[in-house]
Amino acid sequence: MQNLFNKDPYFEIVDRLMKLTPDSKALWGKMDVAQMLAHCTEAFRIPLSNKKMSRNFIGLLFGPIAKKSLLSQKPYKHSLPTASNFKIKDERDFYIEKQNLMTMMAKFYSGGPNYLGNLVHPFFGKLSGEEWGIAMHKHLDHHFKQFGV
Repeated sequence: MQNLFNKDPYFEIVDRLMKLTPDSKALWGKMDVAQMLAHCTEAFRIPLSNKKMSRNFIGLLFGPIAKKSLLSQKPYKHSLPTASNFKIKDERDFYIEKQNLMTMMAKFYSGGPNYLGNLVHPFFGKLSGEEWGIAMHKHLDHHFKQFGV
């Protein structure tokens, strides 16, 4: 499994991020490229936040099953539902969002898996640092493929 804490996968993701332009078009979904970048930045706020996240009811019921899929080799399906707090509907500045995502990715990578400990994801539950690295890589890979990079 690719892990965002490993050097080669991290720099491959950075390279793909740099290939995105304001004119990059989605192959599926409703977000434009700037909204997608903002969405991915929001996802990093969970593991990089000092704020304890509570589990939601649906996550308590289905999180353990979904966690197996999250950590598998199987790619995400297109147009999966997104939690409302991660839906970006307003217009965003591409260059600001690209820089914001780069900053969050660098903070995540430089912190390493031990920095995260065993944080609780509101849907998937407790994830180890290594599992966070896999999950974040898979999420970025999914959205970068969405925009053809």
